[in-house]
This record gives sequence, structure tokens and C-alpha cells, in this order.
Amino acid sequence: MTSPWLETDRRIGPVGVLMGTDSGKYPNGNSVVVQGSEGAVIIDPSLSLVERGGPPTDVDHVLVSHAHEDHFCGAHMCGEAAVHVHRLDHPGLASMAGFMDVYGMPPDVSAAWEAELIDKFFYVPRPDARTFDDGTVFDLGDVSVRVIHLPGHTRGHCGFMIEPTGVFFVADIDLSTFGPYYGDHWSDLEDFERSIEACRHIDAQHYVTFHHKGIVDGRADFLTALDKFADVITQREIRMLAYLAEPHSLTEMVAHRFVYRPGAAPIFADHVEATTAKMHITRLVRDGGVVEIESGVYRAA
Repeated sequence: MTSPWLETDRRIGPVGVLMGTDSGKYPNGNSVVVQGSEGAVIIDPSLSLVERGGPPTDVDHVLVSHAHEDHFCGAHMCGEAAVHVHRLDHPGLASMAGFMDVYGMPPDVSAAWEAELIDKFFYVPRPDARTFDDGTVFDLGDVSVRVIHLPGHTRGHCGFMIEPTGVFFVADIDLSTFGPYYGDHWSDLEDFERSIEACRHIDAQHYVTFHHKGIVDGRADFLTALDKFADVITQREIRMLAYLAEPHSLTEMVAHRFVYRPGAAPIFADHVEATTAKMHITRLVRDGGVVEIESGVYRAA
């Protein structure tokens, strides 16, 4: 199933960036089509791809940056194209049970979220999905797509370098003001920080994000945006330390909100806040910035 190229799309040689609705703001996203002399791929078919009626060209492969609902919900619009994902995130595509394990939500939230995944994000298990690893290359003839493993957001989160175009798709290292998201069971704060650092050393001409920014042209502008993105982690930790000037429990930290704005949060907000706070508290206790003064109650040292 194909649709026309739109005026909002941007072409960089054989690479087409399909700009998502509302600048790719969640739950939408910016998908990427790469057309080579010997085949074509689409990276992260989004809800916006569903809205537009499919990709603007036939594709042979669907590359999924990671197992989150908004990154492969348009795969069913891509005909018989083979679906590929990093081996560490394959369980999330293979079954609903595996997908829910990525999030690790409590049972009272899981049921409602499963229903939303099916109704809103068209989730269908893909046990047939093939796996790739860091460094895997998809050769399309005169252009290739190389996998760069960037874990932290999920265990198998990946970016894709499209060569020789100089386009680097960074997926959910999305440079948004919301900042890095590491609020799931399969997330890891320090892996995310290492992945951000890795991106600093990847030289490209164009950097494409799945959400918000879309395309950043030039390494200097990318590094400036990446610094601001990474600083959200620092600012969260600073706010936590200020809050913990007085003793508080993890439950109180969840209610205080360090990720979402109060009153503007999805059904899984408490889970995300708890997971995020635990990661920071674990590190702060380890490094001596916070002490546990009684079971489950913390105070800045």
C-alpha cells in the first residue's frame, strides 16, 4: 500500500523523512524511507503513516528502532515487507506478553494499556520479526543502512546511519524538551547517558529524530540540542535533591512528579515516575548524595 509524497516530507537524496502530524509529537512520529537501487526500507512506521495511507513507495523491509508502541504501529501498512528489530527487543514484537514486559507495569494499569495498544496503536504480535545486532548493515545497492545500538530507552533501542548520505536517525534520543525517557522496566538511566555520549562522537550531516525536532542539519546544531536534551537528566536529579532536603518516601516522590507535569499525565504516569525515581535514588545512594534514613525514606546527604 503506497501513498503520495507530501509537501511536508523532506528528501535528502535517497532518504525521505515523512514528517509526522504535529511535528511528530507523541503519539505521532517521523518515519524514514530509504530507497536504494536494489530495494527500499522504512524505519519506524508511525501512526502518521497510518493516517496518510501507507508509505510513498513500496518497501522490502521495516526496521524498528525499538519495541515501543509508536514505532511500529504502521507496520501493517507496509505490505509483505519483512520486519526487523534488535534481538534484545524482539520479545516486545513477538507477543503481547513480551511487549508488556518491556514496560513492567502493575496489573491494574496493564489491562487498560493493553486495550489502548490494540485500539489506538494497532498492536499485532509479530513473532516472524527478524533480529539484527549492533553493526548490522542493510545493503540497498547504492545506499546502506547501518545499525547503531543505543540502549537505555529500551534494552534494544537503536539508531541507524544511512550511508553515504550522512543521515543519522537517532530514534528516541529525540532532542525534545521533555528530555530522555527511561521510565520502563527495560530502561536504564546510565545506559541512556552512555548512548547520548556515543551520539556525540557520531559524525553526520543530518540528524533525524522520531519526535519533535524532525531534522537537525549540521553537527554543531545537533550537539547544542543534544546538550540541552541531556541536561534534563541533570535538572531532574537537582530537583530530586532539593526535594529530599526533607525526608520523603518514594511514594511521595511519585506524587510530587519529576517527569510529568501534575495533572497532565497518561495512565502509566505513576509507574514511570516510580521507575525513574528508583533509578536516580539508587545512583544517589550509591554515590553518597542521598541516605536512606529508614526503610523506603530518603534524605539528601
